[in-house]
Amino acid sequence: MSKKSILVTGASGFLGRHIVPVLEKRYPDTEIIALSSKDYDLTEQVQVRKMFEDHHPDRVIALAGYVGGIGANVAYPAEFFYLNLMIQTMTIHEAWRSGVKKLLTAIGGCSYPSTASSPINEEQMWGGLPAFESTPYSVAKKMAIIQSEAYRRQYGFNSVVLIPGNVYGEYDNYEDGNSHVVPAMIRRFYEAKLEDLPEVVMWGSGKPTRDLVYAADVAQIFPYFLEEYDSSEPINISTAVSTSIKELAELTGELTGYSGKISWDASKPDGKILKIFDNRKMKELGLDCPTSLREGLRRTIDWFAENYDRGTVRL
Repeated sequence: MSKKSILVTGASGFLGRHIVPVLEKRYPDTEIIALSSKDYDLTEQVQVRKMFEDHHPDRVIALAGYVGGIGANVAYPAEFFYLNLMIQTMTIHEAWRSGVKKLLTAIGGCSYPSTASSPINEEQMWGGLPAFESTPYSVAKKMAIIQSEAYRRQYGFNSVVLIPGNVYGEYDNYEDGNSHVVPAMIRRFYEAKLEDLPEVVMWGSGKPTRDLVYAADVAQIFPYFLEEYDSSEPINISTAVSTSIKELAELTGELTGYSGKISWDASKPDGKILKIFDNRKMKELGLDCPTSLREGLRRTIDWFAENYDRGTVRL
């Protein structure tokens, strides 16, 4: 790396807090500029431009975004569309304008069409709209693929779009009603254990299957894309290992030490029954996400328990 500086937006977020330590260890002679919304308002172009003028980074990892659960997406669709589109579009544009040599960004697997068939490969991205509840957010994020290709074609700007699958791990959002399935389960079982509840009732039948990828594994992969991958063709980052929601609940209950009964309310919706990401392109690059679900969950639950007791976990 010639200039030896990497700027990370969204560095205080879930994935950012995993990636920054990896960069610091991998590039000890490189300045890692870790920024959050406290430093710059990336919805304002003048602030985005100032960020690049202040730091002149050689490379950028753009992780900043406006995120929330399904309830928030349903309640505030315009905000989720506008804010994410502005943050993403202006970050990529101003990175090119300031002479950044390479930019990496990440979008979620929710950007795939709701009708995509599993295993979901990258070629299915433009086969339809994402799930209705999150369409504004998901479509805004997938515009990164179009912008990356357009700026590469016209300006020769080197940007890469990664698509991590169902990511879980330390530093996640555990807010009630605003979290994804793994953190929601961890909190529910942990608090049920603390309160000595005899039963935990889960939504649905438990039959839907997902593949889950540990955030630390995702973070370890980012340096490869900084150094070796130069294409606007997006890449799934996933395990492609299928786990049912029932299996996930049983394992989470076991690892949190909850000994009560787990029952299922089949009157509640299951969501998509099968959602697995195809990781063949990632594998062809010699990459892997090796942490088993049991080990990744154990580390995550240990972190949650320690921070829950300290009152520092995001609830």
